[in-house]
Amino acid sequence: QASGCQGESRSIRSALHLGASTMLSRLLKEHQAKQSERKELQEKRRKEATAAATTLTEALVDHLNVGVAQAYVNQRKLDHEVKTLQIQAAQFAKQTTQWISLVENFNQALKEIGDVENWARSIEKDMRIIATALEYVYKGQLQTSAS
Repeated sequence: QASGCQGESRSIRSALHLGASTMLSRLLKEHQAKQSERKELQEKRRKEATAAATTLTEALVDHLNVGVAQAYVNQRKLDHEVKTLQIQAAQFAKQTTQWISLVENFNQALKEIGDVENWARSIEKDMRIIATALEYVYKGQLQTSAS
């Protein structure tokens, strides 16, 4: 009987071993299937994240490009305005120089008129002195001839 028990025991152990082996094999397959699902899910999420990041990047770049384009247009307008202002400033400087020259010439003419006026007063004074002297001499001659 001992050898019968041993044979049975071996069969049970073989069966248990076979059952455990099947169970381990099934657990391994389930584990691998779950791991494969996780990898697929992870890959799907990675692709979604990459797509979202790409979309966000494109939106940001588009937004920045609009700002850059507007800045470029504004810069061109400013450059044009600067050139126009430089031309106008140069014209104004030229005109101002002409005005200053005219004012200086006018001032000089006024000085000359003042000089002529002073000269005329001086001559007028001299003429009065001469006239008074001539009148005095004439009156003196009249008195001498009357006496």
